[in-house]
Amino acid sequence: MPADRLMPTEEGEDLVALTREIVDKELRPLVDGVERSGELPRDVYRTLGKSGLLGLPYPEEVGGAAQPYEVYLQVLEEIAAAWASVGVGVSVHALSCFPLFTGGTDEQRERWLPEMLSGDLLGAYCLSEAHAGSDPAAMRATATRRGDEYVLKGAKAWVTHGGHADFYTVMARTADTGARGISCFLVPADAPGLTADTPEDKMGLMGSTTASMLFEDVVVPVERRIGDEGQGLGLALAGLDAGRLGIAAVATGVAQGALDVAVRYAKEREAFGKRIIDHQGLGFLLADMAAAVESARATYLHAARLRDAGRPYGRQASIAKLVATDNAMRVTTDAVQVLGGAGYTKDFPVERYMRETKVMQIFEGTNQIQRLVISRDLAKQGA
Repeated sequence: MPADRLMPTEEGEDLVALTREIVDKELRPLVDGVERSGELPRDVYRTLGKSGLLGLPYPEEVGGAAQPYEVYLQVLEEIAAAWASVGVGVSVHALSCFPLFTGGTDEQRERWLPEMLSGDLLGAYCLSEAHAGSDPAAMRATATRRGDEYVLKGAKAWVTHGGHADFYTVMARTADTGARGISCFLVPADAPGLTADTPEDKMGLMGSTTASMLFEDVVVPVERRIGDEGQGLGLALAGLDAGRLGIAAVATGVAQGALDVAVRYAKEREAFGKRIIDHQGLGFLLADMAAAVESARATYLHAARLRDAGRPYGRQASIAKLVATDNAMRVTTDAVQVLGGAGYTKDFPVERYMRETKVMQIFEGTNQIQRLVISRDLAKQGA
């Protein structure tokens, strides 16, 4: 990974250095084995939590580290460069905490956030449904008020950490009023009636379990509703802006990892009497890959700095997600090409990087949805 990061604080530089140390000692030795077995590396999240890396952008009073979002994202990139599954998991965990932090009461935050941010509890985010992926306002899962509790019914699809999380941040319909009828709930994993379906058999991110979650008359106390009734979709969409930056950072990390492997290989492999990196055709390909990685990094950092300054950043988050994931798909594919036949084997990680990156163009809103968000924002500004 590049050492010339421009961090806003010396503490930020120390956090990135700490992350690299943990990644090299604790994560890299496990990656290949876990990605083959398909197990969720739960202890890795505990390690990251104990090191203070799960709560970086949150205030100290709730167990966070009060770091700028741009520091958190660069830490996330470092993790993802070694292990995309864990990078995605950390981003999803942060997203699962977001509605509680932004919409919860002081009592709710003080009660639940410290355990979440310490790594003792791992979160999952339940928004999408099989028929309502890009259109969350069409969700059918319901939460019916019954005295001092709600009864949740329905199913949520594509849940990262599904069946392994300790809590689920769930959006469910409390009224038949479209987008205004959705509310947010914090559901413990041991709630009776909450079960995980068979995990999805995916092409990548094997160390990140994905499953549908089934809610069969799951009773949730009113005190676990986050925000007022009808505020759920607003909390969800605000969280997605931050979550898209997380995925942009993860994609950039994977692309950087692929570039690093490709450059090392091109310096060692010889053809026609010289290193293949010294052949202009391949050297230019690597140059384009480096430009793609650094432009993606610049895009997500720009959006993060807007967020840190308290300015609107939704359009820039969509641009960052779009640019970073499209660039990562191209970079990882080109990395396989640089390695030639070796790149198509599992002797090198670039084939895994390519498989892992594809889904990043899909989740947290497909890149087609990002273009819709961007164009609508441009139209609104023009008006």
